[in-house]
Amino acid sequence: MLKEFKRPQKLMGNAFEITVICNDEKAANKHIDTAIREIQRIENLLTTFNEESQTNLINKNAGIMPVKVDWEIFDLIERSLRISKITDGYFDISYGGIDKSFWNFDQEMKQLPDPEQIKKHLELVNYQYIILSRENQTVFLKEKGMRIGFGGIGKGYAAEMTKRLLQKKGVSSGIVNASGDLTAWGNQADGKPWTVGIADPDNAKQPFSYMNITDMAVATSGNYEKFVMIDGKKFSHTINPKTGMPASGVKSVTIFCPNAEIADAMATPISIMGIDAALNMVNQINHMECIIIDDQDKIYSSQNINLK
Repeated sequence: MLKEFKRPQKLMGNAFEITVICNDEKAANKHIDTAIREIQRIENLLTTFNEESQTNLINKNAGIMPVKVDWEIFDLIERSLRISKITDGYFDISYGGIDKSFWNFDQEMKQLPDPEQIKKHLELVNYQYIILSRENQTVFLKEKGMRIGFGGIGKGYAAEMTKRLLQKKGVSSGIVNASGDLTAWGNQADGKPWTVGIADPDNAKQPFSYMNITDMAVATSGNYEKFVMIDGKKFSHTINPKTGMPASGVKSVTIFCPNAEIADAMATPISIMGIDAALNMVNQINHMECIIIDDQDKIYSSQNINLK
């Protein structure tokens, strides 16, 4: 008898939940343990909170010398740069220099940072200054003070890798939910497809629409989770890497595509690049769809989505 087993767990600073469909509780728990270990492994690889992590070594040697890294990190950075190209730089892992110092989205923040200061920091945000050498397996940040961070792609990468590992171990159905960025494969215990709710930005607990999915990843970027109010205007925690300022105009973006890493990475740029540009881009990418809700609650969707 197939049953659903799920376990919530705090990982990568986020609320994860692992779900597996299995006919035996002991086996299910073993699979979930495997999944959690894999996410912890990836967290250790990508974190900037540990002095010894490869990401930190790359940052420490910015403007000094190239750093030899594991292929896994090398390839992830290479894929990140590809997404930067596709999104015209609206996705940029070198944004690491900006947000830490200016935008701490807590209630303390009463005013916008000084634009002149932001401008100075923005000079260090440029994915084209990330120099990769496949021959030497190295990463080099061209300018001193540059920083990279995987906040925009790390959760999706972890979800994707964990799904693949579980599939390899024979788990034919499950979900890895990385606090809203999720990937689902197979079907529910009763054989029906998984359903996901598309969150209503004004009422995060109440979905405005449901979609049936299988073998599909979903990522959401919304300003309703983290934001500050300054002079009566809402600023979301999503920073536009081109201006260093928080994005505004879009309440939420939901991306559907088979790969969780790509879904996660695309959600942020799509929420800041402007609705027309975003839809135009998504419509040119195979197997990718999106739903955008603007500040006026108007709903836009890419061409192959039929909202129920």
